[in-house]
Amino acid sequence: MTLPYDPSRTALFHPEQSETVFSADAVPELPALAVEAARLAYYRAEADPLDTQRLGAALARAHFHSLTQFVDPHVGTYAFAALRDSDNLALLAFRGSQPDDVTDLGNDVSAVPVPWEFGAGQVHAGFASAYASIHTPIGQWLTTAGRNRRLVFTGHSLGAALATLAAAAYRPDLLVTLGGPHVGNARFCAALADVATTRLVNCCDIVTRLPPRQLLGYEAAGLPTYIDREGAVLFNPTDEFVTADQQAARARYFVDHAWTTGSVLFRDLADHAPANYQRAFFQE
Repeated sequence: MTLPYDPSRTALFHPEQSETVFSADAVPELPALAVEAARLAYYRAEADPLDTQRLGAALARAHFHSLTQFVDPHVGTYAFAALRDSDNLALLAFRGSQPDDVTDLGNDVSAVPVPWEFGAGQVHAGFASAYASIHTPIGQWLTTAGRNRRLVFTGHSLGAALATLAAAAYRPDLLVTLGGPHVGNARFCAALADVATTRLVNCCDIVTRLPPRQLLGYEAAGLPTYIDREGAVLFNPTDEFVTADQQAARARYFVDHAWTTGSVLFRDLADHAPANYQRAFFQE
């Protein structure tokens, strides 16, 4: 049985409050591993020793070790990396936007395209600035601890945008994004075509439609892997199917959740919560 849908404001705004869904008895396959790693990036491990322990313990359940953190407190960018020896994997997960961090909000709204410093095309100025603040230490880690390993990059929301930029710079074996916004123009996206990408779009998630594709030439990087209103995973469904599924999802949400205490008012926002991506990949 899949995890239940979570319409709560806590799930949307404070994903770090939930304990890991990793289990030492059932190590998840990709991209489930990346989905939970993207949520774990919200742990405040850079500032709270207890969260450092929580993050390390959660990763250990999936047999990862050697936690490394990348932080720029001035820009507000955070990512962590870890290693797994059983399959020679190096995992890099970027944190998404935090509602109490004004630097994150500034990065999100700075949508004017700028030339991509580390490759082709143009990209979202705010995302580029946030990523550039930790580009160098990530590169150093990749040439030392991450050298000659299979690379998996992941992130949710703003973290998905940063993971996409990192993938364009460092070409991982797999990029998994959850609820990611549009990052760059057609030329930038074309340069990512040879990077294996799983771009997860959860039903009505509004962030996956921002900035609007008609605005300033933004495009989506890779075909979508769509999670329908019941949590089923579908690769690149038709526009007609997605539209009908979203309409049914919004109608059901209005009846079941919209006016309940503690719930997010609209499904287009509630679907952005990492927990509502998890439910497609983890069993209760």
